[in-house]
Amino acid sequence: MASYKTILVGTDGSESSFRAVERAAAVAADTGATLLIASAYTPMSDRDQRRAGDALGEDSYKVVGSHPAEDIVRHASEMAKKAGAKKIDTVSQAGDPVDVLVDVIDAKKVDLCVIGNRGLNSLAGRLLGSVPANISHRASCDVLIVHTTKGRGR
Repeated sequence: MASYKTILVGTDGSESSFRAVERAAAVAADTGATLLIASAYTPMSDRDQRRAGDALGEDSYKVVGSHPAEDIVRHASEMAKKAGAKKIDTVSQAGDPVDVLVDVIDAKKVDLCVIGNRGLNSLAGRLLGSVPANISHRASCDVLIVHTTKGRGR
């Protein structure tokens, strides 16, 4: 079996998702793979951008990243470097998290997708489907669901 060459990890900026980033970075470091860090976001409407500009200053949303997802992947990239990953790339893309991750998996020929388990044990996750559950069903690559939530003796 060939080693992983491209590893994708999704993050939404939560503490739980950053634990998945650290685990994915460790796997990337061990295998020499490129780590691709992705974050999905909902784009702000022009009206919402104007409101933000009015509240924070006209060009505030244009400074250091045009949306929070860029800041999230930048922070996650710094964490991944500290965890040992050498080759890191990032993507922030508008859309539903599952759709974005599946699109990135296919477009970048990802070998392994690492995702945290948050949502798997919630009522909403059981009824509506969680990001990790949906990724495990839709991904065309291996999926590693890491335990990132508290409560199991960790």
